[in-house]
Amino acid sequence: MNAVMSTSTLEIRPSDHAASPEERAKRMTNPGFGRVFTDHMVVIPYKEGQGWGKGVLKAYGPIEMDPAASVLHYGQAIFEGFKAYHQPDGSIASFRPEANARRFNASAARLAMPELPEGLFIEAAQALIAQDRAWVPGAVGESLYMRPLMIATEAALGVRASSEYLFILMASPSGAYFPQGVKPVTVWISEDYVRAAPGGTGFAKCAGNYAASLVAQRQAKGEGCDQVVWLDAIHREYIEEMGGMNIFFVYQEKGETVVVTPELTGTLLPGITRDSLLQLAREQGFRAEERKITVSEWKNAIAEGRMTEVFACGTAAVITPVGHAKSRQGNWDIHQGVTGPVAAKLRETLLNLQHGLAPDTHGWMKKIVG
Repeated sequence: MNAVMSTSTLEIRPSDHAASPEERAKRMTNPGFGRVFTDHMVVIPYKEGQGWGKGVLKAYGPIEMDPAASVLHYGQAIFEGFKAYHQPDGSIASFRPEANARRFNASAARLAMPELPEGLFIEAAQALIAQDRAWVPGAVGESLYMRPLMIATEAALGVRASSEYLFILMASPSGAYFPQGVKPVTVWISEDYVRAAPGGTGFAKCAGNYAASLVAQRQAKGEGCDQVVWLDAIHREYIEEMGGMNIFFVYQEKGETVVVTPELTGTLLPGITRDSLLQLAREQGFRAEERKITVSEWKNAIAEGRMTEVFACGTAAVITPVGHAKSRQGNWDIHQGVTGPVAAKLRETLLNLQHGLAPDTHGWMKKIVG
């Protein structure tokens, strides 16, 4: 496990109204996802010509913003998501935060926003987790979810990149995503809407991508489905993502298990969980591929018995099995609507690694608090 060391450049200003142990315990009981927040946050300002200013760790609370702030009009907003976990030795470690820092900066570059030095990104996480370590849940499947955010704050209505920005890091204790056990979901294959187009912002984790997805998600709900599956913008044929997650397909070919995920084309989010699972799948003895997959191939491979499982992956849920697919061209079941062995094995492997219950041979876990 690699320790992240840093000489602090943040001003530490502890809250004078932090939750009592009793209040914290109450709020951490069945917290769900993204509804409960810790006592503190980190805020770092940026001004063109001056660069990043002095960051402050301070009490979590509202931020003041001018009504003319550029983010409210032109949408310069990006975010990330990663988690910190209790380890068996009593320490706390986060999972691949440097990968999130790099993706955060790729998103920033696409939206003409300033890049945040990777060391400052890690330092902010280290400081916040250390300050609010009592908010890190201890059970397997539970974690402290970290949400880095950057928004444009210059008060100006001209259509151009802002000259001022604010980086904010907040933390939210997260319970088990499937407290009653992992349950396969039903998905709606969208033909009316697309998530991203070539040359667009599909690879960036920007707020606008998610805002534009909500109408399709509402349509999926109307069809009795839990999530939407996105197709490519040109052919409306190739599978890209599922909701805000990457998607995987499991084949059985000549006695070999093959795990396939759509290749990165610039319109898909390069998921860190996706990348991790590709590596873990190969270590499990599976063949792992990145290539294009059509809806027709999905439907036919299920009917022929060649495709045996489908699952999605992401930071929040780790792995979400898909049990049923619906579309205007027909409906089909996957693995009798129950979780398959490959998805279950990969999920267990990744969770054990994150919680320190299995060797971290990749150096993915970064010790934040000893």
